[in-house]
Amino acid sequence: MVKDKRGRPLRDLRISLTDRCNMRCSYCMPREHFPADHPFLPKSEILSYEELASLIHAMIPLGLEKVRLTGGEPLLRRDLCEFIKLIPSELDIAMTTNGLLLGKFAEELKLAGLKRVTVSLDAIDIETFQVMSDTKANPETVLRGIESARLAGLKVKVNTVIRAGYNEHSIKAIPERFLGTDVIVRFIEFMDVGETNSWNLQEVVTGDQMRSMFDHLKSLEANNIGEVANRYKFGNQEIGFIESVSKPFCNDCSRARISADGALHTCLFSSDGHDLKAILRMGASKDDLSKAISTIWNGRSDAYSEQRGSVEHTKVEMSYIGG
Repeated sequence: MVKDKRGRPLRDLRISLTDRCNMRCSYCMPREHFPADHPFLPKSEILSYEELASLIHAMIPLGLEKVRLTGGEPLLRRDLCEFIKLIPSELDIAMTTNGLLLGKFAEELKLAGLKRVTVSLDAIDIETFQVMSDTKANPETVLRGIESARLAGLKVKVNTVIRAGYNEHSIKAIPERFLGTDVIVRFIEFMDVGETNSWNLQEVVTGDQMRSMFDHLKSLEANNIGEVANRYKFGNQEIGFIESVSKPFCNDCSRARISADGALHTCLFSSDGHDLKAILRMGASKDDLSKAISTIWNGRSDAYSEQRGSVEHTKVEMSYIGG
């Protein structure tokens, strides 16, 4: 198992399948920076499914256990289920989506080998939903997609970014919406990912502040080392809090990311990635790829969330690197 300079293994891979999205969430792809005529990556600059499968196979000997498909919006990528079939079934295969197209593809995704889906949903009332996602879509479309995923046999989590002044009411409303189901709701502190989301610390609602809104929360043990969410039991529900700002978890981070343009990033807050596309297209073998990725990971020392405020660099946009 390959380890970085801080002794962290490479267990998880997040693949951004496209830089395109059918929403314009203010904390990810604000419309003023990603307008209708935004120059998205041409097809030739995005890794093919076969190239991505080669990278996955090269990482398995290094300790890879989980693959998460992200975007942009991954369900915008054509023939996605054909790619899922190329991923070894012994891996934990998951996907993060905004849910607008989930109802259409849920059964096919399950049959292809997808095991879990995480749906980004910041509000269930139509006004807040449309403001935060800058869309005319209805949250009921997402909710129907979630139900379709559950009925198809996919395990479902809901991720909710909480931004002060926008959707604090979602902290109570969203868990209430999923009472009596097996859907796990996780709240995410508003993070300074990328350079275009106008982040400021005053708009961060911390995990502690969110938990103060619940009575009788019971702390749960982590499912595994490196789990990003702090887990709690609320009645018969499980809810989680991802607290990258107030309680950084860099010390246990085991996630690598492949951006939409084929670069390997070793941190969500990184600036420059390592170009794997060029290596692939020069005809690198599986062993060549494993050695290159191992060398990159061995040199990794990222700990941005622990150093926030004391380091300055330009961060890659989340639409290129996935959440």
